[in-house]
Amino acid sequence: MRIDRFIGVAAVALAAAGTVQAAPTARDARVWSAAQAARPAQLQLLQQAVDIDSGTGDVEGGRKLAALLIPRLQALGMTVETVAAEAPGLPENIVATLKGTGKGRILLIGHIDTVFGPGTVAQRSFRMDAEKAYGPGVSDEKGGVIEGVYALQILHDLGFKGFKQITFLIETSEERGSPGTQALIHRLLTDADVELNLEPGDPPDALTVWRKGSTTFHIDVKGRAAHAGIAPQDGRNAAVELIHQLQGADSLPRSGDGLTANLTLMSAGTRNNTIPENAQAQINVRVRDKADIERVDQLLRKNAETTAIPDTKVTISREPAYPPLPSNPATDALAGRAEAIYAGLGMKIGRAGNGGASESAMAADAHVPALDGLGPVGGGFHSDAEYLDLKSVTPRLYLLTKLIMELGANPPAPMK
Repeated sequence: MRIDRFIGVAAVALAAAGTVQAAPTARDARVWSAAQAARPAQLQLLQQAVDIDSGTGDVEGGRKLAALLIPRLQALGMTVETVAAEAPGLPENIVATLKGTGKGRILLIGHIDTVFGPGTVAQRSFRMDAEKAYGPGVSDEKGGVIEGVYALQILHDLGFKGFKQITFLIETSEERGSPGTQALIHRLLTDADVELNLEPGDPPDALTVWRKGSTTFHIDVKGRAAHAGIAPQDGRNAAVELIHQLQGADSLPRSGDGLTANLTLMSAGTRNNTIPENAQAQINVRVRDKADIERVDQLLRKNAETTAIPDTKVTISREPAYPPLPSNPATDALAGRAEAIYAGLGMKIGRAGNGGASESAMAADAHVPALDGLGPVGGGFHSDAEYLDLKSVTPRLYLLTKLIMELGANPPAPMK
């Protein structure tokens, strides 16, 4: 095929897929200069945030982070409210609001809870090398939250008011599916034209335009305890029955772009000489189609009706779920705006999707256009290898700031 014909065919294919790059938006010299100047202070605040343990459920850690961030938001003229969590054992959420003179109502969402337990910072605190920053929650999602703070700082310093309202939700239970924030998120979405999510960008430099939905199923087995040496026949082994139930879920896929179901936690028994009376397991389920959650629910409940160990009882329950963020024209249009802004820097940003759930799915479910993965690029999430790509810090801060400015002047229409 001749190269000119190849290029023409490729262009048609990209247009059909809705991924043709928009014309570059000219670089805003003032915003770019401000983003560059902000870098040292931005990284210093990130270090302070990372060096506070704040695993989900760490109330003290969450409050320490709030004490770090709230004064900075107030100094920008924002009205700041702390909102009690909707579930026990969680720190308060932060809602900061700023009124302007433009059209768009913009909801920024970030989370400060991590998956790491108390004492993690003492073992591996914030550090940087020439290319990356490391530490618990450095990119998931403290890097994004701090980026949000500095985008607002730039708008403040430039005197930009061309938005109707900016609301910045900093929540504290995203890593467990936002059990302490779901009602609050729904309420804030009723007063928003667009949601911008500060989850990290995917390597090498991509926005998140689709996400899987997520929930966790609990399998609880009740058996009967007995002495394992004298009268094991009198027991009803809950652990063995739990294994039977897990085998019944083996038909569910464990990897792939569609439905996945993976065993993540299990426990049984209390003593090494006693037949286990209780056993528990958790299966984390990710879906592209909401209907798949119900399909898994039906399978597990049907399996629970048949036990391999007589006189055992199996109970199935599930946690609140994030819906999927589906591929959709509204998100694609927002991604197009972001691509044009990045192109003005002479850079290219990609589009990606993944199995990690986020609040953006709730926005799309409420017909509010949403764009995700706007934080700095990162990787190694939920592990000791978590990192933040330092070369993405300034371009991503510029991108978020310019998106807010553009959406303030020209908000998207509601999703159909």
